[in-house]
Amino acid sequence: MRTDTADVEQLATPPAFQRISFGRKFKNNLATTLFGAAFVVAVVPLLWVLWTLLERGLKPLFSSTWWMNSFNGLLPNDFGGGINHALIGTLLQGLVCAIISVPLGIMVGVYLIEYGRESRFARIATFMVDILSGLPSIVAGLFIYALWITTFGFSRSGFAVALSLVLLMLPVVVRVTETMLLIVPDELREASYALGVPKWKTILRIVLPTALSGILTGVMLGLARVLGETAPLLILVGYSSSISYNLFGGEMASLPLVIYMERSTGTVAGDYRMWGAALTLVLVIMLINLVASLLSRLLAIKTK
Repeated sequence: MRTDTADVEQLATPPAFQRISFGRKFKNNLATTLFGAAFVVAVVPLLWVLWTLLERGLKPLFSSTWWMNSFNGLLPNDFGGGINHALIGTLLQGLVCAIISVPLGIMVGVYLIEYGRESRFARIATFMVDILSGLPSIVAGLFIYALWITTFGFSRSGFAVALSLVLLMLPVVVRVTETMLLIVPDELREASYALGVPKWKTILRIVLPTALSGILTGVMLGLARVLGETAPLLILVGYSSSISYNLFGGEMASLPLVIYMERSTGTVAGDYRMWGAALTLVLVIMLINLVASLLSRLLAIKTK
């Protein structure tokens, strides 16, 4: 009696679901436990910091004068005042930093991806961007102090702080622009070239609008990062407890500088204002991150 070949192969095929061995179960459970423990180790300090900020800094934020007044005229032991002068200084310095670094960073990123590619100049530019990415903020502040104040003779000011923040934000914008331009399909560029559209117009009308969502998100996140820097402020501008709009001369307050100055008073009222300023800075950065997320959704390419 002959046995059909298909029947023999069917009998020789193992079951679809094999029993999982003890070793594989143990390794899987061990990996799950390690990953869960790593998550807890990372999250617990963050929650602890957030709880400390809310516990110690929430009370000043509900004061009627916190958002509209300054610390002008307050003694170290006096309670009250507001953070308005530091908010204005932080936003002005961040605005100037963004006005300079965003166009410059986007143009550098466009050159590296669309024009330079493997050229020697592009490799040098990439190397310099890598160096700037790891530049400590104190070094950026010292460089601007040596160039802007010592060499050119300008006074310490909020504009000098903005210049140092440009050095910290510029590599972030360049890297984000490079990454988002690489994601844009080459088929879009080739289709535009096939229609006779010049390269510069293809970049402006096709490539950049396609990558705009991710670029703006990276720009906002980079801005949120540099707004919390303290070292350049200590070197390049003096602290003022009153409201100042002058970026090119005189003293100017900002949120990180307020935190440092109020901590140095060593008083209960100073700690009260310090924690309020710290929570205010966190809220400003959180708001910028939320705006970045919203812009990313609104400007993303819509597909059916």
